[in-house]
Amino acid sequence: MGVDFRSTERDDTPAAGEGRRLGIICAQWNDVITRRMLQGVWDELSVAGVSPDDVELVWVPGAFEIPLAAKAMAETGRVDAVITLGCVIRGDTAHFEYVAGPAAEGILSAQLATGVPIVFGVLTVESRRQALVRSVVDGDVTGDNKGAEAAATALAMVAALEQIRRG
Repeated sequence: MGVDFRSTERDDTPAAGEGRRLGIICAQWNDVITRRMLQGVWDELSVAGVSPDDVELVWVPGAFEIPLAAKAMAETGRVDAVITLGCVIRGDTAHFEYVAGPAAEGILSAQLATGVPIVFGVLTVESRRQALVRSVVDGDVTGDNKGAEAAATALAMVAALEQIRRG
């Protein structure tokens, strides 16, 4: 049986958010940045039609704590997806390596263990300037908002998994 390559076109239509229940795990560390990313999430979810009543926000101390909280939230069955927000800025110590990699691995592990999309919205940057460029609010700098991208990804993954599970 051959593959019909005519059906391999991507659907780039933004995923609808109406009726979606989402969780957000946001790190307090570097909150000047994470709050900007959180604003991007709220903006994106609003445009997609997600009701604020269908969003659960939990703050954790830092990026290292995100995986456990995200897994716990996913396991409740109350959310269709979890968006994680954090910011790890490289400094003069090994702290970056001890936090960034394990946070990414933990989020991936939690996602695979629960079967719930847990979107990696943790910035891993070299400088505060890079973080600002990746968390634009109201066009204050040239760049984008990775929080908004994480929200769009969460909605897209919920839709993709529904399609796969429907068959």
